[in-house]
Amino acid sequence: MDGTVAFVGGINIIHDIPAKLGFDAPRLDYAVRIRGELAVEVQAVMQRLWEMVSWAAFRRRVREQGWRLYRIRPQPDSRVRLVLRDNVRHRRDIERAYLKAIAGAQREVVVANAYFLPGRLFLRALVHAARRGVRVMLVVQGKVEYRLQHYATLALYGRLLAAGVEIYEYHASYLHAKVAVVDGEWATVGSFNIDPFSLLLAREANLVVDDAGFAGTLRSSLLDAIESDGRRVEFARSSLFTRFFARVSYGLVRFIIGMLGIAKRH
Repeated sequence: MDGTVAFVGGINIIHDIPAKLGFDAPRLDYAVRIRGELAVEVQAVMQRLWEMVSWAAFRRRVREQGWRLYRIRPQPDSRVRLVLRDNVRHRRDIERAYLKAIAGAQREVVVANAYFLPGRLFLRALVHAARRGVRVMLVVQGKVEYRLQHYATLALYGRLLAAGVEIYEYHASYLHAKVAVVDGEWATVGSFNIDPFSLLLAREANLVVDDAGFAGTLRSSLLDAIESDGRRVEFARSSLFTRFFARVSYGLVRFIIGMLGIAKRH
């Protein structure tokens, strides 16, 4: 808004009515309000996206009177950075930010992600962190929203639990958060899911924040959600039906990605 206020997060423009969905609360999600120079950078990014979409739709390039293209170069040492994911110059920027933070974790990693279906690199990073003594807490969807994704995620539980990762399923409503906190000092909030669509195809944006105050506030919110509405998974689902559909769903997702030929590095 006017290059002074910006919002980055995962929140959709949707009217949640918990009672009609049979839930106790609206979906759990996060967004950050930004002021200052970073808001100008967000405006520049959005304006470029708007102009690109206008061209792609074979329409005249749209420039509202009074707009101008801000060219702000983000400072690499800034405590708050806007990190993008697209299919041109920033294909793995958000993923790399996650992997770097997890690899450097000393005490704790808390990840809350609505559609959790990571590639091998991401899965390996979480497993290695847990095995070297870092407490890894993973908050995932407890309600079945998309069956294929849900059962494919269940196929990962065994490896994660065996490595010592704590898994909590959120059950008060749908989980839509895409956030993480590492060591109570590093945090990220945005639209990036840890799943094939966000990792390999979608245009996404996250804030990466190196600030203990911000990270501590987000961490407290996540721990409250775990305490009040999370159910800890102690064992991988063992029923024959669940194991069958988990393996089939995971295999189908990997087959589709392989057929698209976009996931060799993952």
